[in-house]
Amino acid sequence: MSQPPATERPRLPWDPPEHFEKRIPDGDNRERLVCARCEFIHYQNPKIVAGAVCTWGDRILLAKRAIEPRKGFWTLPAGYMELGETTEQAAQREAREEACATIEIDRLLAMYSVARIGQVQIMYRARLVSADVAPGPESEDVALVEWADIPWDQLAFPTVVWALAHFHDSRGKNDFSAYSNPTGELARVWPPRKPAGV
Repeated sequence: MSQPPATERPRLPWDPPEHFEKRIPDGDNRERLVCARCEFIHYQNPKIVAGAVCTWGDRILLAKRAIEPRKGFWTLPAGYMELGETTEQAAQREAREEACATIEIDRLLAMYSVARIGQVQIMYRARLVSADVAPGPESEDVALVEWADIPWDQLAFPTVVWALAHFHDSRGKNDFSAYSNPTGELARVWPPRKPAGV
């Protein structure tokens, strides 16, 4: 029995309707999905992720992922924004969902552009309202860890390493410019490990 050609797969929920075609619309400079019936342009744009480095005294909140990608690795509470919320509200919601934590935003820590996966990640500095934290549906475990006990080699994503390094650099500072994509050695800290000088 022969297999159907690879192009004949079932339609997936995120596939555009069949009457959309890829082409460069008039006045544009790149290929878009355009409705062949009414010329509506379906823009595909980067997703915004919001999260926070949350502290209770000198300890930092980490959550162990219960979902892919990077299931079983540690991360900071963060996730995709929902329509109708601010980035601060999204960071607070993600802390509740992933670690049953209530947080107070201190200030913007960093904004990272992760073009290869179409994300902009906005990270805040935040304080926990209480030390009562617990795993949410997307977390296997949560922990409040001292700086010396961060499991650097078990962190889920490069941006988690960056945010922790930038948080460390910002400690004790009330006035600093938001950090962005690192350069030098910190930009190349993968697989995860403790960056030099932190």
